[in-house]
Amino acid sequence: MDNDTHARQHFSYEEILRLIEPNSTVLDLGCGDGELLERLIRERGVRGRGVDIEEEMIRTCIARGLSVFQGDLDEGLKDFSTNSYDYVILNHTLQVVHRPDLLLQEMLRVGRYGIVNFPNFAHIVNRVQLFLGGRMPVNRHIPYEWYDTPNIHFCTRKDFQVLCREMGYEIMRVIDTGNGRRRLPLLSNLLSTEVCFLLRGTN
Repeated sequence: MDNDTHARQHFSYEEILRLIEPNSTVLDLGCGDGELLERLIRERGVRGRGVDIEEEMIRTCIARGLSVFQGDLDEGLKDFSTNSYDYVILNHTLQVVHRPDLLLQEMLRVGRYGIVNFPNFAHIVNRVQLFLGGRMPVNRHIPYEWYDTPNIHFCTRKDFQVLCREMGYEIMRVIDTGNGRRRLPLLSNLLSTEVCFLLRGTN
């Protein structure tokens, strides 16, 4: 991971940390190496658990002393009961699952709130590369070629808002970021490189 990517990742973590109430319960889906979950436990006093599919990430999390288990998010969250967590986090994972709508439904069944953070494919750099070059965008925010990308479903800020509205979820807060800093809501779908949503379900 290069320094720029690491800095932007840490900025995303800071935004998520601010959204979560101290001493709450958290389920981190696609938790990776567990850095975010570890910070939530240390800095916000949460009781947290992680889920990831990669064995190497599971071992890293265990080495950090985290409660984590191996699971495929495309199979849903059937092992978790309704309203068993205060927050369920999906950080930069929405675009790599096969049915993001079903996973979102499961998140807001299991948790009272959902936090979803993802790259905004409608960012102006992506639009310009696609329009002028006629090829799928490749840049520091989307660093993969079309044939080796882990991303299955790219979406835009507006796409996600429409999905939430259709599924009946309340958007409690939206945080737009660009190049490692917050952006004003003006022209957010054009200028935000990534976006973070705080959602509440209908349970």
